[in-house]
Amino acid sequence: MRAKLKICGMRDPDNILAVAALQPDYMGFLMYPGSKRFIGDLEPAIVTGLSGNIKTTGVFVDATLEDVLLAIEKYQLKAVQLHGNESPGYCTELRGKAEVIKAFGISETFDFSVLKAYENVVDYFLFDTQTPEHGGSGKGFNWKLLEGYQLQKPYFLSGGIGLENVPQLQEISDDRFYAIDVNSRFETAPAMKNIEMLTEFKKLLSCS
Repeated sequence: MRAKLKICGMRDPDNILAVAALQPDYMGFLMYPGSKRFIGDLEPAIVTGLSGNIKTTGVFVDATLEDVLLAIEKYQLKAVQLHGNESPGYCTELRGKAEVIKAFGISETFDFSVLKAYENVVDYFLFDTQTPEHGGSGKGFNWKLLEGYQLQKPYFLSGGIGLENVPQLQEISDDRFYAIDVNSRFETAPAMKNIEMLTEFKKLLSCS
């Protein structure tokens, strides 16, 4: 299976439309005010007007359920990505409203057994680099650590992925590897994506 592509951290209207022309499978919008890629006062119509083939994804960090549900309605989100300490019960409340992607920061000391409680209440896991910033650090983690992942739930791979990682991505044979999540390594400034680099990345991946 060829991995799907998620381009995250979008905010500028013109840049959003340029990225949308590349037809990524997912496009992510940071709903976390603490992020330098926070969506801010972006006009909802920019998001709702995107092609139905692009799964618009709201990225949250310990937001209230009410705020997440309001954002799903306001932006007509197809997926939500949870980067905080959201519980399995919290995830259950969102099932059926949008795809639920639960993110976990991976480090040498990560305990993969914590994922078991989420297995049946999320659609996907997302494995990112463990940082205090809840992602978007531009730093990668040792993918060999995923050998400790024993569940069958498909996952997104994130964390400092850039053009130079294409050969490694092409070598991954794990059937659970569902999508690649890219962000800061393709930026000219926070929330501004380099279209040429993304075009090249997508082209190289399609050759795998």
